Amino acid sequence: MTEQDDRVDAFRRLHDVGCFVMPNPWDAGSALALEQSGFEALATTSAGYAWTLGLADNQLLLDQTLEHLRAVVGAVNLPVNADFQGGFADDPEQVGTNVKLAAETGIAGLSIEDSTGDAAEPLYEFELAVDRIRAARRAIDASGTGIVLTGRSEGFVAGRPDIDETIRRLQAYAEAGADCLYAPRIGTVAQISAIVAAVSPKPVNLLVNAPFITVSEAASLGVRRISVGGTLARTAWSGFLQAAQEIADEGTFSRFEELPDVEARFSTR
Repeated sequence: MTEQDDRVDAFRRLHDVGCFVMPNPWDAGSALALEQSGFEALATTSAGYAWTLGLADNQLLLDQTLEHLRAVVGAVNLPVNADFQGGFADDPEQVGTNVKLAAETGIAGLSIEDSTGDAAEPLYEFELAVDRIRAARRAIDASGTGIVLTGRSEGFVAGRPDIDETIRRLQAYAEAGADCLYAPRIGTVAQISAIVAAVSPKPVNLLVNAPFITVSEAASLGVRRISVGGTLARTAWSGFLQAAQEIADEGTFSRFEELPDVEARFSTR
């Protein structure tokens, strides 16, 4: 078995029972720090990575993303799930081609979104959205990697917060071959419970980007996987921006206290 095979097997086992947290590093260093903290799997964040390049999330290119995936996978010994946005294409066959490229980076899973980036029509038409998941499934099967495919419905992100339509899409993505289902930005017990019930026995990923729930509470609702998206990256940016602004505005350095010894984390590698 290859190293990727081992990671894929470990990642699949994590989905079988219980609830695990899959935090989102934005570069190799933050990935290693999260591994050192004891997490069993990680997921990339397209937004967090884009900010390191001075870009908005929707400005990332395919080649940049593939390079980032290789860097994060190479930094750790954990399964890594890829935030692969919308597959970097509209056409299902091109989505499949790009998914195959992503599978070659060593990842253990990836997600495909149904958002278009068009404010007028923010979600792909239903059948096209399903075809894009089918194409991703075919590409993964052809790759022989067995990586975990997550189908994402973005209605609550893209200004279409319709729980019934979200469930309809997630159920269709499950039928089309998605191994895990994900509706980012849902935020109530009722919504979480409805999605878990609708796609069971397939696992559900929950985004936690605000302190509205705990891991144990999510587990009690049947959630199998938790990610945090770009929120860890935003907490890092928060500290950096506040300290920098204090220096610029006040000429003081009060935030330079009780800082972590980052050098020590990496000096023994």
